[in-house]
Amino acid sequence: MEPLLPGPKSGRGGRWGDRRRVVNGILWRMRTGAPWRDVPERYGPWKTCYERYRRWAVDGTWARVKRQVQGRAEAEGDIDWDAQADSTIVRAHRHAAGARRRG
Repeated sequence: MEPLLPGPKSGRGGRWGDRRRVVNGILWRMRTGAPWRDVPERYGPWKTCYERYRRWAVDGTWARVKRQVQGRAEAEGDIDWDAQADSTIVRAHRHAAGARRRG
């Protein structure tokens, strides 16, 4: 994945740290759905993870990474495009349906 990620912009101050750590922080947040501020410290500052995610979403980096990963997996036969989800077993709470309370 390293070659697919953009490098630091020229003219910016400071050195970028380990991008793997930040990408893992972004993936942790996406997998858990937790707020950005709850990203564990082992992935670096939460704000760095958020800003990098946002910048890469705007410039199309994530779309490019997704295309590359899917293309490689498809070439190796690792993708099953026939996967389906059955939603008939999902039940909503009675309050979600607008039921009146008895009282």
